[in-house]
Amino acid sequence: MTTNNQQAPEAKMNDIGSAAAQGLGGNPELAAAFDDFIHSFEQFKDANDDRLSQIERRTSADVITEEKVNRIDRAVDENKRHLDQLILKHRRPSLDGNPAFSPHQLEHKSGFDAYLRSGEEQGLRQIEQKSFSTGSDPDGGFLVPEELSSEIGRRLAAISPIRALSTVRQISSSTYKKPFATSGAETGWVGETDNRPETSTPTLAELQFQAMEIYAMPAATPALLEDSAVDLDSWIAEEVETVFAAQEGTAFVTGDGINKPRGFLNTPTVDEESWTWGNLGYVTTGTDSGFALSQGGDVMIETIYSLKAGYRQNAHFILNRKTQAELRKLKDGDGNYLWQAPATIGSNASLMGFPVVECEDMPDISSGATAIAFGDFRRGYLVVDRTGIRVLRDPYSMKPYILFYITKRVGGGVQDFDAIKLIKFS
Repeated sequence: MTTNNQQAPEAKMNDIGSAAAQGLGGNPELAAAFDDFIHSFEQFKDANDDRLSQIERRTSADVITEEKVNRIDRAVDENKRHLDQLILKHRRPSLDGNPAFSPHQLEHKSGFDAYLRSGEEQGLRQIEQKSFSTGSDPDGGFLVPEELSSEIGRRLAAISPIRALSTVRQISSSTYKKPFATSGAETGWVGETDNRPETSTPTLAELQFQAMEIYAMPAATPALLEDSAVDLDSWIAEEVETVFAAQEGTAFVTGDGINKPRGFLNTPTVDEESWTWGNLGYVTTGTDSGFALSQGGDVMIETIYSLKAGYRQNAHFILNRKTQAELRKLKDGDGNYLWQAPATIGSNASLMGFPVVECEDMPDISSGATAIAFGDFRRGYLVVDRTGIRVLRDPYSMKPYILFYITKRVGGGVQDFDAIKLIKFS
């Protein structure tokens, strides 16, 4: 086995929101959860070391040791899941922290609040007439206040792993068009007095990203809406954040592009040695449905260096929790674990020195599955949000409950096919 326990020079133990993470360590509940996670991981390493020793001596580990490793591994996952939930809770933005509103914002907020609580539309209609708005109407719903729309966007970024890593563009039309050069302009060296022959122009093509509609429909009781102490803006943001994030997250990974964004795993793929623009390159593990025990590190190194140096500086591994559990068991030739626990509260675990981001929409390890992605998603994947989120109040469909039909338009797709690589288990 080729061994290399040195991290790539571009690798960095960065985390999403590391500045925020520094402020999380002072929370006793978070600190206790982090200590439990680190303790369980140390127990896992001891048990897995015994398992690997037994495999080396007898080609297989005994059943009791395997069960012990799996039991502790599940405890590591559970502790990590609990820690992630606490971190998300403390990172979630709050509408209470907004600065003073402008007179127009106060008018819009007041009109929107009246519409939610009683169905009064007059205030919002006047605001739309003043601003010559054509983006909404009583039949299609009213635009939410700008600060609430921004708040929902921040909450989605906090809990949606692919959105948090990708480039996000705000658009005002239904489609975002991005030109790219499939061949660059010709260049050459010439002497001071030599003729300059005419060069060919670059060949341009165009990528299109269409914003598709996603919706949520939370229900409220009349008593909730009549309670003036209830902050309806926060209630709406909390009701839709998880639903939108779950739907978006799945589409950004596996979406087919029909009435939804196109996921990066739904992009054509080719073996990295035959890579061409328009496809994502993959590296095979050499073992169907898994890693060869002695070659996991080699596969990771090959994947890391299949990515150009400029992309590696901001690269992440994307995988789900089950795949991460398998990677925790792998070592390099010098006995170092490839997977390392987070260094601080709020930071990411790392694999070969690069941060690991959990995404439960990634497939499990199976025959032919591309269960691991590696790359610079900021440059590789684009999310487009059409400005404005609409709300339509429906007091009739489910009496006595009042439904709120909330819609936003979002699209996405790969924008740089050289910035993302996949690991294929075959």
